[in-house]
Amino acid sequence: MQAAGSAPLAREMQELREAFQRRTGAFRADDPSADVDARTRAFWDDALTTAAFARRAAELAGVSGAPLLAALGRAHRGLFVVEAFDGGSAHLEDLWSGAELLVTIEGETQALALEHAEGAFDGRVVAVGPALHLLPGAFYHPLDASPHLAAVLDAARDAALGTGAVLDALLRMERVLRTSSRVKAAYAYRAQSLGR
Repeated sequence: MQAAGSAPLAREMQELREAFQRRTGAFRADDPSADVDARTRAFWDDALTTAAFARRAAELAGVSGAPLLAALGRAHRGLFVVEAFDGGSAHLEDLWSGAELLVTIEGETQALALEHAEGAFDGRVVAVGPALHLLPGAFYHPLDASPHLAAVLDAARDAALGTGAVLDALLRMERVLRTSSRVKAAYAYRAQSLGR
């Protein structure tokens, strides 16, 4: 992340941010209607995994984290719900792929988020050694979206959409819900909004 602010990567970082916002919904750093911190963390997960930015930043910084970089490149992105939680680990079910994963909890903040997660969240899981870890950019969808997710996922499967396209569309739907005071979850989270 430190290398991302350096001159050689600054332009690429800006391009990655713009591309992420085109796919998931635009927001400004001072936007009161956006959960800027949550969306920024989700962007970092995207940059470090999907865009393989971590490898370029590590090379520039002279960091040799080859196992971690390889793990980031193989991250599993999913729309997860917490099936069970025991303080040290969480059993996650991916509503999109059907995968069930037991992740190791990393710190108090993540423990609290997973223990109290009521709805689904977009997250990336990486394998480091024998353990699975949820990256810190997990984005939590509102609980009132939960009843509408199954229909959206079914329509996405029928359309043979890929994981990234589906989960990015869900982030756009959340953005519509958050920024439109009169829009309800049933309108924001619908198959017609899969679009693009």
